[in-house]
Amino acid sequence: MAKEKAALTCAVVLFNIAASLAYVEDLDDKFKDGRMNDAWLVKFYAPWCGYCKKLEPVWHDIGAELKSSGSVINVGRMDATAYSSVASEFGVRGYPTIKLIKGDLAYNYRGPRTKDDIIEFANRVAGEPVVRPLPSQQMFEHVVTHHSVVFVYIGGESPLKEKYIEVASELIVYTYFFLASEDALPKTVTLHEIPTVAVFKDGSYFLYDETGKRVGWGVWGGVLTGQPIRAPRHAPVLAAALVSASVSPRSLPSAPPGPPPEYLYPEAFWDMAAVPDPLP
Repeated sequence: MAKEKAALTCAVVLFNIAASLAYVEDLDDKFKDGRMNDAWLVKFYAPWCGYCKKLEPVWHDIGAELKSSGSVINVGRMDATAYSSVASEFGVRGYPTIKLIKGDLAYNYRGPRTKDDIIEFANRVAGEPVVRPLPSQQMFEHVVTHHSVVFVYIGGESPLKEKYIEVASELIVYTYFFLASEDALPKTVTLHEIPTVAVFKDGSYFLYDETGKRVGWGVWGGVLTGQPIRAPRHAPVLAAALVSASVSPRSLPSAPPGPPPEYLYPEAFWDMAAVPDPLP
């Protein structure tokens, strides 16, 4: 009886492993040529890496959940030691490395290695459109409640909107980007001009014009936390990048003169340690 129970347990475990493997594809050197029209969430690993082994069950859970939800995101893994040339082309420098690969861009994931966090990242980056509509105040309240930093473009067609959409496609890895009309914003938000880019954080908002100049800020709800946000020494102000005439990872605009106290800046302004890697 004990042997039968052990055999049954073993069979169940093997079945679960086989089922989970069906949701995660093992990738080889042919991956680079066959993935252009799809979104892929890929874990680059080394067989000897302890952190990679710890991530393995989480990775299978991610594959199973995305598959069962009908997501268009494919989940794969690649042995970076066996296919080192491919891993090198994708900029893999350590293990495990997690990337969302979409079209000609590869977005690095640097957050907590939990199922929910990685899935949220994948859905945000792979989602279409990159800039989402914000049709009502109710939706606005929902969005700012669930996200620490939110970017919103307000206005019609303009060069600022074109640049906003262009940069959002690169920086979606950091936060969410939206389009809205004045009616979708709380009445406590005062717009000085249109079009404008508004950034909401901690119950406060910040407004920027087409030149990257901060044209206003205020409190729409809640209270400023007053917690300082540390900026890397090399980091520019994201708002300036959003509205500048050209954005280049190698030549980013510097912060405008006379900034307000550091704690007034949305944290995403400073989170420019990396931009998506263009694929070869």
